[in-house]
Amino acid sequence: MLELLRHRLADYRPRRLLSERPNASVLIALTDEAEPQVILTRRASHLSTHRGEVAFPGGKQDETDPDLLYTALREAQEEIGLEPGLVDVLGPLGQVMSKHQLQVTPWVGIVPQDVILTPSLAELESLFRVPLSFFMEDRRQRTDIVRFRGMTHYVPAYEYNGYVIWGLTAYMLVELLNVGFDAGIPMKPRPEHEPGGY
Repeated sequence: MLELLRHRLADYRPRRLLSERPNASVLIALTDEAEPQVILTRRASHLSTHRGEVAFPGGKQDETDPDLLYTALREAQEEIGLEPGLVDVLGPLGQVMSKHQLQVTPWVGIVPQDVILTPSLAELESLFRVPLSFFMEDRRQRTDIVRFRGMTHYVPAYEYNGYVIWGLTAYMLVELLNVGFDAGIPMKPRPEHEPGGY
């Protein structure tokens, strides 16, 4: 399954946004096993942005970061204790614009299934894993229609063991499944991917 994903992402040419917005990146970490799991976090409730939301490890690019892959790996190390050397990076997915006007690049990587991770309590409330097959079956709870800055977003939402996975996180997962495994999960294009979007 993961070898198919590796092959697909090697040939994939993801969308790039032509904006001058600040950059951020996240790491979509998948465990190296027959039934891969996706590593997700729930952000701490005291944070100023995205408090209590489910997200991938990641954050804003620092001026000292040489590139966006470095940003994703640095943030994953800071947030969940994932050593960069343990990540087999497969490649990026399409860039998306966050509600805080950050241009976000998701990076997909494979990590050992027995990797020991520790959430940074300064940033995270918890750390959990979801089988990739759960999303492959498209067991979405609903599809939200979100209007923001005059644009309409169609956002899938999933619930897994009390965690609600929606927004950019869910959108990135759907792109991963559709590109990597021909999952055929219906998804409306995001406004920033339309002509004149950003």
